Amino acid sequence: MSAAAEKIALVRENIRRRDPDQKEFLQAVEEVFESLTPVFEKDPKYIEAFERLVEPERQIAFRVPWIDDSGKQQVNRGFRVQMSSALGPYKGGLRFHPTVNLSVIKFLAFEQTFKNSLTTLMMGAGKGGSDFDPRGRSDREVMAFCQSFMTELYRHIGADTDVPAGDINVGAREIGFLFGQYKRLANNFTGVLTGKDLFWGGSLIRPEATGYGCVYFAQNYLAHKGETLEGKRCLISGSGNVAQYTAEKLLQLGAVPVTFSDSNGYILEPNGFTQEQINHVMELKNVKRVRISEYCAISSTAQYFPGKKPWEVQGDLAFPSATQNEIDEEDAKTLIANGVRGVFEGANMPSTNEAIEVYKANSVMFGPAKAANAGGVAVSGLEMAQNSQRLQWTREEVDSKLEKIMKDIFDNSLAAAQKYDLKDDIQAGANIAGFIKVADSMIHQGCV
Repeated sequence: MSAAAEKIALVRENIRRRDPDQKEFLQAVEEVFESLTPVFEKDPKYIEAFERLVEPERQIAFRVPWIDDSGKQQVNRGFRVQMSSALGPYKGGLRFHPTVNLSVIKFLAFEQTFKNSLTTLMMGAGKGGSDFDPRGRSDREVMAFCQSFMTELYRHIGADTDVPAGDINVGAREIGFLFGQYKRLANNFTGVLTGKDLFWGGSLIRPEATGYGCVYFAQNYLAHKGETLEGKRCLISGSGNVAQYTAEKLLQLGAVPVTFSDSNGYILEPNGFTQEQINHVMELKNVKRVRISEYCAISSTAQYFPGKKPWEVQGDLAFPSATQNEIDEEDAKTLIANGVRGVFEGANMPSTNEAIEVYKANSVMFGPAKAANAGGVAVSGLEMAQNSQRLQWTREEVDSKLEKIMKDIFDNSLAAAQKYDLKDDIQAGANIAGFIKVADSMIHQGCV
């Protein structure tokens, strides 16, 4: 075994030894490690950079006590993992969901490092959240929780330090409550959060950005293969922000979105959703905050499949937009059996490593999350730029910049893959392109 191979094996073992119980984090690291092995073998200086990169610069955990509508005390856990500031202030979303723990937040922060690097914008990486579940809670309860959460978090963030955003269950309502409490405590009005309302510092296209960006990425991949989105039947999981705007942009570009889902099941519009029907989904999920099954009450053509995933439907492309590990090995085989030839990840790490191996074995076009869903954080970066200038760009200007960023991400990922003789392995290329930019910056800045 060469000296480089011995060092690679030692670093790998140390990562597993340090955090043996953090399965989501280890899964994310393992996926990246495999892609970067050719880089490490060609230039061993990057091994030490990776060894530092997998250890967060700072991990913050805190209690979040609050009072519910019945007057009872509730206590949740809050987290912020500040992974890397090599390229700029920490940047990444906040997730409020019962499944949130340190392992989940670390995996998200780790993935964010590569994603933010790929955007070409000057952003470091972080991620945060809580095991609080806002579903079924009143607006007053959500506000009470957000204010308590920010009362601790505010001392760790700032426009030039750490700029959080939204993620699962953290939308415009939650961002508003969080920003208001930050402003009250810090006594200043700065761009400390992104995803803000347009009236007070938000950016046009930000709500749409992750979904739109994922579709732009798919469009570039298809163009590389000599194809277009026109007429492609598209399976979408999830029914939140990412899924909604993925469907909208697919429809605009001539594709046919046919499914939405939530944790209880999925709905199918056999002939595809119209814009009016997508608007109904948005109202159900964003305003009424009810289950996706309620959609069937307003559509005579929709079918609902309780307890099922949309991957059993015939289609051409899949856009998993719900949550991590929603597609396992068997789901991947089902997708391929139903004709799917491309998977583009709108959610963070929705495919297990075993599922990804199935994609590759069957020559499925694969847009990994850190590349395909980078549109959200890209427009967050553009929001930060607008805040710094005290300006608001037009919708067309932001959308044009987003489209170009997603093309650059695809092109840079493809170029990195080809540089290391990996053909058009976009997953490996995205990992390599994202890593080298961060690693070179870390090396230039010294052992810190």
